[in-house]
Amino acid sequence: MSIKDNILYFDKQLKNTPCRLVAVSKTHPVEVIKEAYDAGHRIFGENKVQELVDKYALLPHDIAWHLIGHLQTNKVKYIAEFIDTIESVDSLKLLKEINKRAEMVNRTLPINCLLQISIADEETKFGMSYEEAVALLQSEDYRNMSYIRITGVMGIATNTEDEGKLRQEFRYLRECFHNLKETFFFANDDFREISMGMTSDWKLALEEGSTMIRVGSGIFGSRNYDK
Repeated sequence: MSIKDNILYFDKQLKNTPCRLVAVSKTHPVEVIKEAYDAGHRIFGENKVQELVDKYALLPHDIAWHLIGHLQTNKVKYIAEFIDTIESVDSLKLLKEINKRAEMVNRTLPINCLLQISIADEETKFGMSYEEAVALLQSEDYRNMSYIRITGVMGIATNTEDEGKLRQEFRYLRECFHNLKETFFFANDDFREISMGMTSDWKLALEEGSTMIRVGSGIFGSRNYDK
């Protein structure tokens, strides 16, 4: 199917659900992203800052860009002015830098941030523990931030075909979300996102309560990892 057909397929699958599609465009050229844009899609995810900056300059500015990869503090300054959502906040140090850089560019809207929770067995994946997320939200530093808005949690499941394990990890992330919601965001409607699920497991994630799925090859085809 074409990229347009793939976008329309996911639009149909997610219709009447609270879940939105993040089209993961990493390693794909501007031309194919524009095909998805022309099909009506507006939320795109990138995992490398330089690639994101380059694409932002060449594509329409009504795109809501999500940074979904590990973010180093020294790279925040390059995206602070235009990024919509940083899904991979895995430390208080990083959150403080995001807030600082957003203030420096005088953002009129705060940067949306998701707390990346470690849910997989794989040590190569980033993310904080639930206890670390609680400590972050209890900190005075966080309470003094005005240029970020924490809107939910994100997790990357184990790369496995074991459906039971995937469901267990997704359910754990959902449980973390609900516990944080009840403790810190009970009256805050902004805290509503559970970003989980990718091309291989998005259907399971949707069944387990995902509000954002991150799909790349299911839309754009195989990636060129030489880039």
